[in-house]
Amino acid sequence: MSQLVECVPNFSEGSNKEVIDAISGAITQTPGCMLLDVDAGPSTNRTVYTFVGRPECVVRGALNAAHTAWRLIDMSRHRGEHPRVGALDVCPFIPVRGVSMEDCVLCAQDFGQRLAKELSVPVYLYGEAARMASRRTLPAIRAGEYEGLPEKLKQAEWAPDFGPSTFVPSWGATVTGARKFLIAFNVNLLATKEQAHRIALNLREQGRGKEQPGRLKKVQGIGWYLEEKNLAQVSMNLLDFEVTGLHMVYEETCKEAQELSLPVVGSQLVGLVPLQALLDAAAFYCHRENLFVLEEEHWIRLVVSRLGLDSLAPFNPKERVIEYLVPDNPAQSLLDSSLRNFVHEVGARSAAPGGGSVAAAAGAMGAALACMAGQMTYGRRCFEHLDAAMRRLIPPFHKAVAQLASLVDADAQAFAACLEAMKLPRNTPEEGERRAAALQEGLRQAVEVPLSLAETVSLLWPMLQELALCGNLACRSDLQVAAKALETSVFGAYFNVLTNLRDVDDEAFKDQVHRRISSLLQEAKTQAAQVLDSLEARQA
Repeated sequence: MSQLVECVPNFSEGSNKEVIDAISGAITQTPGCMLLDVDAGPSTNRTVYTFVGRPECVVRGALNAAHTAWRLIDMSRHRGEHPRVGALDVCPFIPVRGVSMEDCVLCAQDFGQRLAKELSVPVYLYGEAARMASRRTLPAIRAGEYEGLPEKLKQAEWAPDFGPSTFVPSWGATVTGARKFLIAFNVNLLATKEQAHRIALNLREQGRGKEQPGRLKKVQGIGWYLEEKNLAQVSMNLLDFEVTGLHMVYEETCKEAQELSLPVVGSQLVGLVPLQALLDAAAFYCHRENLFVLEEEHWIRLVVSRLGLDSLAPFNPKERVIEYLVPDNPAQSLLDSSLRNFVHEVGARSAAPGGGSVAAAAGAMGAALACMAGQMTYGRRCFEHLDAAMRRLIPPFHKAVAQLASLVDADAQAFAACLEAMKLPRNTPEEGERRAAALQEGLRQAVEVPLSLAETVSLLWPMLQELALCGNLACRSDLQVAAKALETSVFGAYFNVLTNLRDVDDEAFKDQVHRRISSLLQEAKTQAAQVLDSLEARQA
């Protein structure tokens, strides 16, 4: 898995296109950096950049952007709605893939130290990189903002983590750190700035102070007015969307607005958003409204509609969802190849893809056929009495298609890991031990992939039995093929497990897995036969 860090520098310029583009250019011209998003706000006079790359690359990209801003931004002339302390107000580093939070802390420390040295400006550490509890949150460091910096820097407790305790009028100060993925989410109101801020105070975790905390955990908030849009916003940062999600923030804002008789007119996401945050919101609305939605694309469309994410500008998921911009796929994924190419690869003179990948593909096809039969039953007037049953039966097959398809690549990768372990040197006892350990780990993974396949199929048999009894009879042959394809996939898993178990040293593990895969194979034989019998009986 490649290492990927996200960097989201916020620069205090939101109107001057030449400056905004120059900073973008500094990032894109840095080797190894991929600029994903540039979100400029005239009223806030602030631009949020989002880019990704390897740890050392994003640090260099952020420094290059900072040097450009040093030449072009003069903080002494800056005015804007958003709180800020400097030309490069904040520069967080966020783990995306193959890196830990500690890795991002090291990025922040490296960036902060080098920025302070190269530009002679004060730099503070916050979030997971903070060296003292009082500096963990941005609002604490921003208190007093840019205008209050001259006096703040004179106080010993606010000496910067890097750089001089000297006020630099053209720059101010910079805050850098490491954090989880933050979602900047604004809810639009036809209201005044004061009314929006009142709602923000009621909702944000900090509330109005220790005596009057707000309702939403891990949420920061402020109210402001966007002159260019002629509306107010409750502007919130979701520090942990797994604690407080987009839907919760939106619905609570709507409740507050309703109490004040204020209309909510959509919302806005600033920068990028994790896919799971949108899927969580979709799940909420599907549950609340008893909706039947299967496809990921439709889930996202539902969220865009319910939250009004396209109220101020078009919302294109391909440009706003980070997983879509930086997919975590193998360089040459078997799933991305055509069926013709996949079959050709299987038939080529190489050991992978082999029986394990083919078994996974067969299982995915079997689940897909069952899903199709369900959908050919659902929503038709003659089968209207089965709609509730189909709503329950179709989703497990739909989910299993993705799970089983992913094992096509996983099996080939597990085999490749075993081969790599075999190639390790064993010239010394130490090298021999490392090789043996790597090989055992590779064999375990090569066992676990097909075992996972069989376990996934095992969960589908009860649904397939029910579908065979009541599904659209025009899909009888499709369900028959589905049953045999799923059974075949378990046969493939069984033989792959036994093959890789032979060289595993852990006897207890071998015995446990052997008993389990044998049980799953016997179940597959029995269940497939029952499905076929049920379908044959309906034919009569």
